[in-house]
Amino acid sequence: MTIHPTDHISRTASAGDPALPSLDIEAGRRAFIKALGLGAVGAALIGGGTLPASAQALTDATILNFALNFEYLGAEFYLRATTGSGLSNSEVTGTGTLGNVSGGRRVPFATTLVRGFAAELAADERGHVNTLRRALGSGAIARPAINLDTAFTAAARAAGLVPANGTFDVYANENNFLQGAFIFEDVCVTALIGGSGQLRDKANISTAAGFLAVESYQAGAIRTILLSRGFGVQANAISDARDSLDGANDLDQGILINGVPNIVPADPSALAFSRTPQQVLQIAYLSAARTPGGFFPNGTNGSIR
Repeated sequence: MTIHPTDHISRTASAGDPALPSLDIEAGRRAFIKALGLGAVGAALIGGGTLPASAQALTDATILNFALNFEYLGAEFYLRATTGSGLSNSEVTGTGTLGNVSGGRRVPFATTLVRGFAAELAADERGHVNTLRRALGSGAIARPAINLDTAFTAAARAAGLVPANGTFDVYANENNFLQGAFIFEDVCVTALIGGSGQLRDKANISTAAGFLAVESYQAGAIRTILLSRGFGVQANAISDARDSLDGANDLDQGILINGVPNIVPADPSALAFSRTPQQVLQIAYLSAARTPGGFFPNGTNGSIR
C-alpha cells in the first residue's frame, strides 16, 4: 500500500500577555528526536493505548488510518463552517463503525481574507481525506462519530475562555472560528511529526511530508492572524489547556512568550516537537485519562485508540 505524491488533491480580544510558565523546550527536543527514531516504535507509539501486540504489526496502514480520523475531523469542521455541509456519503464509508457528525454550520465571515483562508482549509482537509482513502483502499476506516458542537464549549471552558457554565459558539463569528481552528492545527502538526517517523514506505514518507508542510502552513497562518487581531491571551490559554491534557511536560507553546510574538513554536535548534498518538487522543478526547469523548464521543476508528 503506497500513497503517491501525485494523489494529493489541489485546492481550487486584545490585552497584554500574562506571565507564562517557563517552557521545558529541552524536553520537547528530546521527544522530537525520540519520535523520529526508527527504533522508537514501542516507546513513541505503543505507549499505553490499544495497539497491535508487536512493533511489526504497526504497519503504514495502521498509522495512516489513525491520521484519517483527524482528517475527517478537520474536513467536517471546515466544510461546515464554509459551506454549511460536510463530506459526502461516498467519502466517509469504511471499516469500523460509521458515526454521525453533531453540530456545525456556516460562519458569517466578515473579511475576504479569513473567508478565503477558511475555504482553503476546507479544500485541503478534504483533499487529505481522499488521498488517504485512495491509498488505503478497502482498508480505510469509516468516519467515527464527531462532535462539532458541545466539544468546542468544553474546550473553551477548560481554557477559561468562557465561565464554567458558559457556552462558546465557534460558528458565531470569524474570530471564534479561528480560535477553534487553533485547537486543531498545532496538534495535527505535532502528530504528523511523530507519525511520519514510523512510516516504512518511501512514497508514504514523501506524501506525509507534504501533509506536514500543508498543516504547518495552516497552523502558522492561524497563529499569525490571531496574534495580529490581539488574541494572544486567548490562544495562550488554549495552548495551556492542551498542555494540561497531554502529559506532565510543558511542550505546547502559545503565540506570545513574555509579550514577544511566537509564531513558530520551535526549540533553540529550530525543531518543532512531536506528540505520540496517545497524547493526541488525550487532547481530542479532552481527557487526560484518554477516555473517549470531546471531539470523538465514541472514540476513533482503527487500531490506535
